[in-house]
Amino acid sequence: MSARLNAAQPYALGLFRIVIGLLFTVHGAASLFGVLGGAAGTHGGTLAAGSWPGWYAAVIQLVAGALVLLGLGTRGAALIASGSMAFAYFDVHQSAALWPIQNGGEPSVLFCWTFFLLIFTGSGAFGLDRLVASRRVTSPEGERAREPIAA
Repeated sequence: MSARLNAAQPYALGLFRIVIGLLFTVHGAASLFGVLGGAAGTHGGTLAAGSWPGWYAAVIQLVAGALVLLGLGTRGAALIASGSMAFAYFDVHQSAALWPIQNGGEPSVLFCWTFFLLIFTGSGAFGLDRLVASRRVTSPEGERAREPIAA
């Protein structure tokens, strides 16, 4: 049983990454473009361009979420997304109460730790990272050029 589950791990991780990336992208799109109910607390509206920190967080959500969704630069995008969610929790939510259940910060905490995991696991299957990596074919000349030259 473990062998079968281990063989399916890259595919499960790829699906996990796609779902998380989609959810994060939707948060950014809602705040920036007013789709799907708009930004929280705006009754279907958008955040004012350049407003700190909400508008910048929405841009990070849109861009980093799309990169994670596509599996392109997953680790770097996940690092930025995780950091932005940690900032959101400590700056916005924790001042209201200690526990996420009390201060409404559960989505921030869950996204933060989810992206933190993706930093270490990478994109899994179905990511453009793998497609780009498979297209990099080194020529025999390139291999010889990297060998150290003995004096």
